[in-house]
Amino acid sequence: MTDSSPNGLLVVDKPAGWTSHDVVGWLRKLLGTKKIGHAGTLDPMATGVLVVGVGKGTRLLTYLVGLDKTYTATIRLGQATNTDDSTGQITFLAEPGVVTGLSAELIGQAVAQLTGPIMQVPSAVSAIKVDGQRAYARVRAGEKIELEPRSVTVHRFDVLQHNRPPSCHPAHREAVSQDPDTASASHATPTGESQRMPALMPLADAALMLFQPRHLASTQVNALTHGRFIEATPDLVGSKDCPVAGISPDGQLVALLADKDGQTRPLVVFA
Repeated sequence: MTDSSPNGLLVVDKPAGWTSHDVVGWLRKLLGTKKIGHAGTLDPMATGVLVVGVGKGTRLLTYLVGLDKTYTATIRLGQATNTDDSTGQITFLAEPGVVTGLSAELIGQAVAQLTGPIMQVPSAVSAIKVDGQRAYARVRAGEKIELEPRSVTVHRFDVLQHNRPPSCHPAHREAVSQDPDTASASHATPTGESQRMPALMPLADAALMLFQPRHLASTQVNALTHGRFIEATPDLVGSKDCPVAGISPDGQLVALLADKDGQTRPLVVFA
């Protein structure tokens, strides 16, 4: 019996106002399958790339969550809100002269302090769970949430433009978009604009964007799909954290592979 269920990855261009859960619900109805997940929650106000796994593609999401991402944001200096973004209530306003007196050099120094390995306190309206509930839900219900700082690495922090409006009133996010390195918003599927079947990225194509390939013989494919080990290759070593993509003779993703003691074992089987 052939499995006709959709499998693969989908890059979705999430609009403002949609939650990541909204995107998953929309795709479940459109694709006719419940087996859908995503590689990291985006705030409702955020726009941009949301990587979605469909069917067997959900098994790849674990390896996508920790990848580097690129964000573009507009930041208003001198104004703070209780949600750290433009949707919340204003809790602080600096004197206009303080903001207009900020030089490009001072801003550059502040940016430098936020670059590299740093301890970062997540936004209170993040999707992090606190006692079983999302932090943003508790904040919007009126609770005061303080999250523990986390170790992150900011590889680059570029100030693309610096405006000084007359009424310019630390900073909150006006808007933010996300673009993981493995996907581009320019190739993303817009939500809600079409009820046509979106084009899924095949499992093999997605895996080859993430991992080195190991091209398998038919006998090796048969062994791996039955959970058996095969002989390792000295020039291509996979691990639990950085596996190798096992590719069949006809170009299909068979399994993610890891090596130990001269043998290769399947971590996740797709065939």
